[in-house]
Amino acid sequence: MAPLTLRRLRDNPHVRDLVRDVRLAPGQFLQPLFAVEGLAGREPVPGLRDVWRDTPDSLARQVEADLAAGISRFLLFAVPRAKHARDFHYGFGADVVAGLRRRFGADVWLAVDVCLCSHTTHGHCGVLDDDLSHVLNDASVAELARQAAAWAAAGADCVAPSDMMDGRIGTIRQALDAAGHGRTVLMSYAAKFHSGFYGPFRVAADSAPTAGLKDRATYQLDPARRDEALLAARRDAAEGADILMVKPGLPYLDVLAGLTRELPQPFAVYQTSGEQAALELLAREGLADGARVQRETWTAFARAGARIIISYAARRATALLAGAPE
Repeated sequence: MAPLTLRRLRDNPHVRDLVRDVRLAPGQFLQPLFAVEGLAGREPVPGLRDVWRDTPDSLARQVEADLAAGISRFLLFAVPRAKHARDFHYGFGADVVAGLRRRFGADVWLAVDVCLCSHTTHGHCGVLDDDLSHVLNDASVAELARQAAAWAAAGADCVAPSDMMDGRIGTIRQALDAAGHGRTVLMSYAAKFHSGFYGPFRVAADSAPTAGLKDRATYQLDPARRDEALLAARRDAAEGADILMVKPGLPYLDVLAGLTRELPQPFAVYQTSGEQAALELLAREGLADGARVQRETWTAFARAGARIIISYAARRATALLAGAPE
């Protein structure tokens, strides 16, 4: 028997392209957006290239530019000026969603994050008890369902709960259906880990914990428990999630690959702000080819089974996937 020879299929770019089993396209990407109430003008997000905290007007201009660059799918985070411990108000976010829908119609597909961290006085993702020592699961879920219904009523195509409370997917699905939003897609942050890779995002979304519990370890997944990710993803699928998500991306490729083998739902992966900032830093310091490592990380996500990639560099995906340098 002839020895196995593999290098012939690597010999030139034509044959390498022909035999690839992972292919990326701009249509797979979602670009995160931040709309912040009360800003005088847009503000850059530290550590991230071409990512801003936007006013409603500057956000609309940015979406126009993104559409021109071939990106039409977005994940919106609405950051209100006033913070509350309970009795939250969703008028600002609803106005932003409605404004984007009026301006762009069906030209954009708009997912909106569902969470309380940007709305609370304490920065946690749910309602705390009176002594600020515990997140109240059922009270939080009821509020999240109300928020999801508000985004859907304003025109969101998709709502994306990122809070990690127990039972919130089923409750949100019931609330959407009861309000006549049966066509609204539900994308669950099914396996969101208690990670150190969220730093720039917390600046952008004004969502760092500032009171009560010191961190989110009591409700986000433990990085050392892979089995819990499978339990959470199976539960969310059973409760009605249309799309399941793993977050962060690179540190949890094993989790992503395992879940996509186990469950038939389409999976998204979120390349977090900390992951993106690390790539940007490598490129700025001349320690890596920025375009190359960006494409390489995206390829790893697709190789692990993600069909949808949420990335802060999504607005550059068309150029990067065509081979443009950074």
